[in-house]
Amino acid sequence: MHVRHLSLADFRSYARAEVPLDPGVTAFLGPNGQGKTNLVEAVGYLATLGSHRVASDAPLVRIGADRAVIRAQVVSGGRQQLVELEINPGKANRARINRSSSGRPRDLLGIVRTVLFAPEDLALVKGDPSERRRFLDELITARAPRLAGVRSDYERVLKQRNTLLKTAALARRHGGKGADLSTLDVWDQHLARTGAELLAQRLDLVAALQPLAAKAYEQLAPGGGSVALEYRGSVGEERNETAGWARTVGAAGREELFGRLLEALGEARRQEIERGVTLVGPHRDDLVLKLGEMPAKGYASHGESWSYALALRLASYELLCADGGEPVLVLDDVFAELDTRRRERLAELVAPGEQVLVTAAVDDDVPGVLTGARFSVENGTVERR
Repeated sequence: MHVRHLSLADFRSYARAEVPLDPGVTAFLGPNGQGKTNLVEAVGYLATLGSHRVASDAPLVRIGADRAVIRAQVVSGGRQQLVELEINPGKANRARINRSSSGRPRDLLGIVRTVLFAPEDLALVKGDPSERRRFLDELITARAPRLAGVRSDYERVLKQRNTLLKTAALARRHGGKGADLSTLDVWDQHLARTGAELLAQRLDLVAALQPLAAKAYEQLAPGGGSVALEYRGSVGEERNETAGWARTVGAAGREELFGRLLEALGEARRQEIERGVTLVGPHRDDLVLKLGEMPAKGYASHGESWSYALALRLASYELLCADGGEPVLVLDDVFAELDTRRRERLAELVAPGEQVLVTAAVDDDVPGVLTGARFSVENGTVERR
């Protein structure tokens, strides 16, 4: 698939922008702070309904504007679709497909698929577990957009359960009788059911990513050591017990996960009531990235961490291609962060992609193998060279 045309209205620094795009490599070039990343961020937002740079929508709307609009013509399998997303901070966002209102933004998921490489990817290796959970969940949704509903349901139930626990905790601390916890068993059932499905999807994904990530790391850093992905769950006394479930997750496996989550919630209830927060579930899990026998976080060098992060993105790309439909590859100011050897290896690996969007400050930052269209970006204007 590829994006044929990108239109922006009041998105980030752009009052308006119209950018025709071709298959193959397109590079956006210009000084820092001129809006290059804003263009590829918009494409990524259509794919994930989120930004790789900020957590909320407010910064995406141009100062002085009430809303922003991203519109793209997308070609996939010989079929063209027009997708549009209206971003309304503090209100519900709105989506349209082929000029017909679809209502829910998540109906856009799967129409545009991207794999994005960015300097922020270093947080996959060096950052908090939340970065790795987000990586897994966004890839799960890219592979099967319907699972966005599972993520949404889990987050909704978790929020409701945490509100109940927090109320109970506050009441206890202030000497009250305590909150009515009669509905906690019901919330436990809901959390365990949605959590089991989300956990099963993550375990299946980790099992599929493992060989692809190992292959990609070897391609980027030949002889640099072996990599292994290990899912660490919050269930059970042994924090790595979930690792073995990845081989058997099916209908029976999901029921086992449901039972274990439900049991763990029961065991943690007293502590959860005291602390006012849910301590068990996929929202507490982590993906441990190993380099050799050691965790990459805290042990890998800067170059090794970069190679690991890039390997995870390349593995994601291979997985999405295998599922059918090649995603758009986005490389946002990545090459300036890499040494010459890693820069050339990455360029060689992504060059055959159906559509590759690159941002860089100067021409020399784009490896020679990535030939194609060039745009100059400066002072809010985008012009083809």
